Amino acid sequence: MQKDLLKLLDLSKEDIIKILNTADQLKYSQKHGLVHDYLRGKTLAMIFEKNSTRTRVSFETGMYQLGGHALFLSGKESQIGRGEPIEDTARVLARYCDGIMIRTFHQEEVESLASHSHIPVINGLTDFCHPCQVLADLMTVREHKATLEGLKLCYIGDGNNMANSLIVGGLKCGMEVSVACPAGYDPDPQVLAFAASQPDFKFSLVRRRPPGPTWSLLTCGPPWARRRSVPSGPPPLPAIRSTTAL
Repeated sequence: MQKDLLKLLDLSKEDIIKILNTADQLKYSQKHGLVHDYLRGKTLAMIFEKNSTRTRVSFETGMYQLGGHALFLSGKESQIGRGEPIEDTARVLARYCDGIMIRTFHQEEVESLASHSHIPVINGLTDFCHPCQVLADLMTVREHKATLEGLKLCYIGDGNNMANSLIVGGLKCGMEVSVACPAGYDPDPQVLAFAASQPDFKFSLVRRRPPGPTWSLLTCGPPWARRRSVPSGPPPLPAIRSTTAL
Protein backbone atom coordinates (compact mmCIF):
# COMPACT_ATOMS: atom_id res chain seq x y z
CA MET A 1 0.00 0.00 0.00
CA GLN A 2 1.33 3.40 -0.95
CA LYS A 3 1.84 6.28 1.48
CA ASP A 4 -0.46 8.65 -0.39
CA LEU A 5 -3.89 8.55 -2.03
CA LEU A 6 -3.44 10.87 -5.00
CA LYS A 7 -5.33 9.10 -7.79
CA LEU A 8 -6.77 5.66 -8.43
CA LEU A 9 -4.30 5.16 -11.27
CA ASP A 10 -1.65 4.70 -8.56
CA LEU A 11 -3.50 1.84 -6.86
CA SER A 12 -3.71 -1.84 -7.73
CA LYS A 13 -6.93 -3.80 -7.57
CA GLU A 14 -5.65 -5.36 -4.35
CA ASP A 15 -5.05 -1.91 -2.86
CA ILE A 16 -8.60 -0.83 -3.66
CA ILE A 17 -10.15 -4.00 -2.23
CA LYS A 18 -8.05 -3.62 0.93
CA ILE A 19 -9.28 -0.04 1.36
CA LEU A 20 -12.90 -1.14 0.85
CA ASN A 21 -12.53 -4.02 3.30
CA THR A 22 -11.04 -1.68 5.91
CA ALA A 23 -13.86 0.82 5.35
CA ASP A 24 -16.44 -1.94 5.79
CA GLN A 25 -14.89 -2.94 9.10
CA LEU A 26 -14.73 0.65 10.36
CA LYS A 27 -18.36 1.22 9.40
CA TYR A 28 -19.36 -1.96 11.25
CA SER A 29 -17.41 -0.89 14.34
CA GLN A 30 -19.01 2.56 14.33
CA LYS A 31 -22.51 1.13 13.93
CA HIS A 32 -22.08 -1.41 16.73
CA GLY A 33 -20.27 0.81 19.19
CA LEU A 34 -16.95 -1.04 18.99
CA VAL A 35 -13.78 0.79 19.91
CA HIS A 36 -11.92 1.88 16.77
CA ASP A 37 -9.88 4.92 17.82
CA TYR A 38 -6.97 4.01 15.58
CA LEU A 39 -6.05 7.67 15.03
CA ARG A 40 -6.05 8.77 18.67
CA GLY A 41 -3.63 11.64 19.10
CA LYS A 42 -3.27 12.14 15.34
CA THR A 43 -4.00 15.39 13.46
CA LEU A 44 -5.12 15.74 9.84
CA ALA A 45 -4.46 19.09 8.13
CA MET A 46 -7.22 19.84 5.62
CA ILE A 47 -6.37 22.37 2.90
CA PHE A 48 -9.39 23.72 1.03
CA GLU A 49 -8.65 25.81 -2.04
CA LYS A 50 -12.05 24.70 -3.35
CA ASN A 51 -15.06 25.10 -1.08
CA SER A 52 -16.95 22.00 0.02
CA THR A 53 -19.67 20.85 2.36
CA ARG A 54 -19.52 17.05 2.12
CA THR A 55 -15.75 16.70 1.90
CA ARG A 56 -15.13 18.81 4.98
CA VAL A 57 -17.92 17.20 7.01
CA SER A 58 -16.93 13.65 6.07
CA PHE A 59 -13.22 14.11 6.83
CA GLU A 60 -13.82 15.96 10.11
CA THR A 61 -16.40 13.42 11.24
CA GLY A 62 -14.20 10.52 10.21
CA MET A 63 -11.22 11.86 12.13
CA TYR A 64 -13.39 12.42 15.22
CA GLN A 65 -14.83 8.90 15.05
CA LEU A 66 -11.31 7.47 14.76
CA GLY A 67 -10.12 9.42 17.78
CA GLY A 68 -8.14 12.07 15.91
CA HIS A 69 -8.45 15.77 15.16
CA ALA A 70 -9.05 17.56 11.84
CA LEU A 71 -7.55 21.02 11.27
CA PHE A 72 -9.29 23.19 8.66
CA LEU A 73 -7.07 25.43 6.52
CA SER A 74 -8.72 27.71 3.98
CA GLY A 75 -6.64 28.59 0.95
CA LYS A 76 -7.65 32.23 1.38
CA GLU A 77 -6.54 32.35 5.01
CA SER A 78 -3.32 30.34 4.87
CA GLN A 79 0.08 31.12 3.39
CA ILE A 80 -0.60 28.76 0.50
CA GLY A 81 -3.22 31.26 -0.66
CA ARG A 82 -0.63 34.04 -0.53
CA GLY A 83 1.77 32.37 -2.89
CA GLU A 84 3.85 30.25 -0.52
CA PRO A 85 5.59 27.46 -2.48
CA ILE A 86 3.81 24.14 -2.06
CA GLU A 87 7.03 22.46 -0.91
CA ASP A 88 7.30 24.91 2.01
CA THR A 89 3.70 24.21 3.00
CA ALA A 90 4.40 20.47 2.87
CA ARG A 91 7.46 20.72 5.12
CA VAL A 92 5.73 22.95 7.70
CA LEU A 93 2.59 20.82 7.96
CA ALA A 94 4.66 17.63 8.16
CA ARG A 95 6.33 18.97 11.31
CA TYR A 96 3.02 19.49 13.12
CA CYS A 97 0.52 17.06 11.60
CA ASP A 98 0.25 13.37 10.81
CA GLY A 99 -1.51 13.63 7.47
CA ILE A 100 -2.69 16.14 4.88
CA MET A 101 -5.90 16.24 2.86
CA ILE A 102 -6.07 18.80 0.05
CA ARG A 103 -9.00 19.83 -2.13
CA THR A 104 -7.71 22.00 -4.94
CA PHE A 105 -7.69 22.64 -8.68
CA HIS A 106 -4.56 21.19 -10.26
CA GLN A 107 -3.44 17.57 -9.86
CA GLU A 108 0.17 18.71 -10.11
CA GLU A 109 -0.24 20.63 -6.85
CA VAL A 110 -1.32 17.48 -5.01
CA GLU A 111 1.52 15.46 -6.51
CA SER A 112 4.06 18.13 -5.52
CA LEU A 113 2.67 18.33 -1.99
CA ALA A 114 3.08 14.58 -1.58
CA SER A 115 6.58 14.51 -3.04
CA HIS A 116 7.79 17.09 -0.50
CA SER A 117 6.05 15.57 2.53
CA HIS A 118 7.00 12.51 4.56
CA ILE A 119 3.45 12.21 5.94
CA PRO A 120 0.49 10.80 3.96
CA VAL A 121 -1.32 13.09 1.52
CA ILE A 122 -4.93 12.49 0.45
CA ASN A 123 -6.50 14.00 -2.64
CA GLY A 124 -9.88 15.41 -1.59
CA LEU A 125 -10.60 16.51 -5.19
CA THR A 126 -8.80 18.02 -8.16
CA ASP A 127 -9.92 18.90 -11.66
CA PHE A 128 -8.37 15.60 -12.79
CA CYS A 129 -9.84 13.12 -10.32
CA HIS A 130 -11.93 12.48 -7.21
CA PRO A 131 -10.57 9.23 -5.74
CA CYS A 132 -12.22 9.36 -2.29
CA GLN A 133 -15.69 9.90 -3.76
CA VAL A 134 -15.32 6.99 -6.16
CA LEU A 135 -13.97 4.69 -3.44
CA ALA A 136 -17.11 5.54 -1.44
CA ASP A 137 -19.23 4.84 -4.52
CA LEU A 138 -17.58 1.45 -5.03
CA MET A 139 -18.09 0.65 -1.36
CA THR A 140 -21.82 1.44 -1.68
CA VAL A 141 -22.20 -0.63 -4.82
CA ARG A 142 -20.50 -3.59 -3.15
CA GLU A 143 -22.74 -3.27 -0.11
CA HIS A 144 -25.80 -3.66 -2.33
CA LYS A 145 -24.42 -6.13 -4.87
CA ALA A 146 -21.90 -8.10 -2.74
CA THR A 147 -19.31 -7.89 -5.52
CA LEU A 148 -17.91 -5.51 -8.13
CA GLU A 149 -16.46 -8.07 -10.53
CA GLY A 150 -18.58 -8.41 -13.67
CA LEU A 151 -21.00 -5.58 -12.91
CA LYS A 152 -21.81 -2.99 -15.56
CA LEU A 153 -21.29 0.67 -14.77
CA CYS A 154 -22.64 3.44 -16.99
CA TYR A 155 -21.65 7.10 -16.62
CA ILE A 156 -23.57 9.83 -18.47
CA GLY A 157 -22.24 13.37 -18.55
CA ASP A 158 -19.11 15.34 -19.40
CA GLY A 159 -15.72 13.67 -18.94
CA ASN A 160 -14.88 15.39 -15.67
CA ASN A 161 -12.96 14.27 -12.59
CA MET A 162 -15.74 11.91 -11.53
CA ALA A 163 -15.78 10.27 -14.95
CA ASN A 164 -12.00 9.85 -14.84
CA SER A 165 -12.06 8.19 -11.42
CA LEU A 166 -15.10 6.01 -12.12
CA ILE A 167 -13.45 4.65 -15.26
CA VAL A 168 -10.21 3.78 -13.47
CA GLY A 169 -11.84 2.43 -10.32
CA GLY A 170 -14.46 0.44 -12.20
CA LEU A 171 -12.00 -1.19 -14.61
CA LYS A 172 -9.48 -2.02 -11.89
CA CYS A 173 -12.24 -3.77 -9.94
CA GLY A 174 -13.31 -5.89 -12.90
CA MET A 175 -16.39 -3.90 -13.90
CA GLU A 176 -17.59 -3.25 -17.43
CA VAL A 177 -17.60 0.53 -17.86
CA SER A 178 -19.56 2.52 -20.45
CA VAL A 179 -19.25 6.30 -20.68
CA ALA A 180 -21.61 8.47 -22.69
CA CYS A 181 -20.09 11.88 -23.44
CA PRO A 182 -20.87 14.38 -26.20
CA ALA A 183 -18.03 15.03 -28.60
CA GLY A 184 -15.55 17.51 -27.15
CA TYR A 185 -16.26 16.52 -23.54
CA ASP A 186 -14.26 13.29 -23.36
CA PRO A 187 -12.47 12.02 -20.24
CA ASP A 188 -8.80 12.84 -19.80
CA PRO A 189 -6.49 11.30 -22.45
CA GLN A 190 -4.41 9.69 -19.69
CA VAL A 191 -7.51 7.86 -18.47
CA LEU A 192 -8.54 6.79 -21.96
CA ALA A 193 -5.02 5.45 -22.52
CA PHE A 194 -5.32 3.44 -19.31
CA ALA A 195 -8.70 2.04 -20.42
CA ALA A 196 -7.07 0.82 -23.64
CA SER A 197 -3.97 -0.57 -21.95
CA GLN A 198 -5.29 -4.02 -20.98
CA PRO A 199 -7.00 -6.46 -23.35
CA ASP A 200 -9.28 -7.73 -20.57
CA PHE A 201 -10.67 -4.26 -19.76
CA LYS A 202 -14.26 -3.85 -20.92
CA PHE A 203 -14.67 -0.17 -21.73
CA SER A 204 -16.70 1.80 -24.24
CA LEU A 205 -17.00 5.52 -24.96
CA VAL A 206 -20.18 6.42 -26.79
CA ARG A 207 -22.09 9.56 -27.78
CA ARG A 208 -25.48 8.24 -26.74
CA ARG A 209 -26.78 6.42 -23.68
CA PRO A 210 -25.87 2.70 -23.87
CA PRO A 211 -28.84 0.30 -23.97
CA GLY A 212 -30.01 -1.31 -20.70
CA PRO A 213 -27.08 -2.78 -18.77
CA THR A 214 -27.69 -5.40 -16.11
CA TRP A 215 -26.71 -2.86 -13.48
CA SER A 216 -25.85 0.75 -14.06
CA LEU A 217 -24.77 3.79 -12.16
CA LEU A 218 -26.19 6.69 -14.12
CA THR A 219 -24.86 10.02 -12.96
CA CYS A 220 -23.87 13.49 -14.04
CA GLY A 221 -21.29 15.81 -12.51
CA PRO A 222 -22.13 19.10 -10.74
CA PRO A 223 -22.29 22.39 -12.67
CA TRP A 224 -19.34 23.06 -14.98
CA ALA A 225 -17.89 25.90 -12.88
CA ARG A 226 -17.57 23.60 -9.87
CA ARG A 227 -15.71 20.93 -11.82
CA ARG A 228 -13.28 22.98 -13.90
CA SER A 229 -10.78 25.52 -12.63
CA VAL A 230 -11.10 27.72 -15.72
CA PRO A 231 -14.44 28.00 -17.58
CA SER A 232 -12.72 27.84 -20.96
CA GLY A 233 -12.89 25.29 -23.73
CA PRO A 234 -16.25 23.69 -24.56
CA PRO A 235 -19.35 25.47 -23.19
CA PRO A 236 -21.19 23.90 -20.24
CA LEU A 237 -23.37 20.90 -20.92
CA PRO A 238 -27.11 21.40 -20.51
CA ALA A 239 -28.58 19.82 -17.41
CA ILE A 240 -28.84 16.03 -17.59
CA ARG A 241 -31.35 14.23 -15.41
CA SER A 242 -29.51 11.53 -13.46
CA THR A 243 -30.66 8.38 -11.74
CA THR A 244 -28.95 5.78 -9.61
CA ALA A 245 -30.18 2.19 -9.71
CA LEU A 246 -29.09 0.06 -6.78
